[in-house]
Amino acid sequence: MKVTDGTTYRMLQTNLGRISTRLEDLRVQGATGIKMSKPSDDPASIRPVLTTRTQIRSTERYLDTMGVSLDKMEATDGHLDHVENILQRVKEITINSINGTMSKADMTVFADEVSHLRQELLDAANGMVDGKYIFSGYQENVKPFIPNPNYNPNPPTDPLNLNPPYDPADSSTWPYIYQGDPNPTELEITPGERLQTNLTGNDLFMGISNSVMQAGAIPPAVGYPSDAGRIDIFSVLTRVEEALRAGNIDDPAGAGGGLQDQMKNLDTGADQNRRLRSQLGNRASRVETAMMHQEDVRIDLNMILSRYQDADAIETFAEITKQETAFQAALSITAKISQISILDYF
Repeated sequence: MKVTDGTTYRMLQTNLGRISTRLEDLRVQGATGIKMSKPSDDPASIRPVLTTRTQIRSTERYLDTMGVSLDKMEATDGHLDHVENILQRVKEITINSINGTMSKADMTVFADEVSHLRQELLDAANGMVDGKYIFSGYQENVKPFIPNPNYNPNPPTDPLNLNPPYDPADSSTWPYIYQGDPNPTELEITPGERLQTNLTGNDLFMGISNSVMQAGAIPPAVGYPSDAGRIDIFSVLTRVEEALRAGNIDDPAGAGGGLQDQMKNLDTGADQNRRLRSQLGNRASRVETAMMHQEDVRIDLNMILSRYQDADAIETFAEITKQETAFQAALSITAKISQISILDYF
């Protein structure tokens, strides 16, 4: 086979192009730190790389949603702490009113303070995080509690009793109405595992379990009673105020049901708040554990991804130096051969 000058030039051009292309690829690897910038670089690694990236994005979504939910749970705990302080103060007022010799004016002062504390309780029950009500269940844009315009504190024998009097077995007669729903928010913390991340107002403040409200009242026109061993906290504070204004210490049939009975109800309400707060704390701890697990998963996935796509810096720069030397040598040889002409053969 006769090798012509044209063949030689084409071979030199091909070699220069190959070395130049390789050198360019190595420089891109050195600049980006990634050895696989396109599928043709390593076809066998495409599938595991794409799968790992998908898993990383899924893990990051879990972390984002759990972080938001944990912030809301911490904010909820702050509201529950305020509720506990309110109940504690109302209990102190009730004890002082029962055990001390109080004048009518003193009892009125205490009643005014309880009225303000009841408003604080309402503010806590209507608390918001990120523009959404935290105790409304699914209906996050609906204010959970409003005053009941038909609330009637008068005893049944009062001739002015135009509305049904207060009945602990009928929530429609209680001083405040719950407008939210009994569906707590659930969060998927790992595939297939869901966790309740909030408290509904009916469960926390009114003592009516979610399952009871979800089943519906029977008959529908009648409200719900509190569960056994639980109570409507709003009713307790309202009736303590009524008993204080009437000076009713121990008459269950009188105004407010008597301070002695309401003090027991205050203990029931405080236990109710503490129990649900403890449950919320356990769930928050579970979310924190799940976040730590997902962080570990993300680290492991990034290590797997790095194994497939990240370039070794030392090897890459050593190979760049090697290719640059080869490129300079190829250029030198090409320059020398390009100087040969037909006159050199005569």
